[in-house]
Amino acid sequence: MKQITSVVVMAAMLVAAPLGMRAQAGRPAPSVTANNSAGAATVAPEMLTKTVHEAWVDSGRNEDKFFDVVKGMAEMSAQKRGVTLPDTEAAGQKMGNLIKASARRDPDQLLYAVVDAAVRQTAGVSAHAAAQASTQK
Repeated sequence: MKQITSVVVMAAMLVAAPLGMRAQAGRPAPSVTANNSAGAATVAPEMLTKTVHEAWVDSGRNEDKFFDVVKGMAEMSAQKRGVTLPDTEAAGQKMGNLIKASARRDPDQLLYAVVDAAVRQTAGVSAHAAAQASTQK
């Protein structure tokens, strides 16, 4: 999970960079978990309706705060969908590239939509689709 976390965090940094964020070399990446345990990060409800750009501005243009928002959204998305993100470098690269590409294409789209789409595509099949498949057997 740490590999996928690093790529997701790096993608968030690359997304925010065009919005005026300055990268800090050597800063360790926070970890992301796919489950919403008691210690997992939470996302303020109002952040769920923020665009990529608005989330960056509302984070005070602070890398750590922005990364916490992305991390929390990824955790929430995975938990709500009942999926576990693969703990591989390839999956981390895929998720990071999806977030980066989508956010750069349209910084006025909802950040949660960007993160959720990346979680869905990286995890493969949603919990709902998996449940439907298992009931059809």
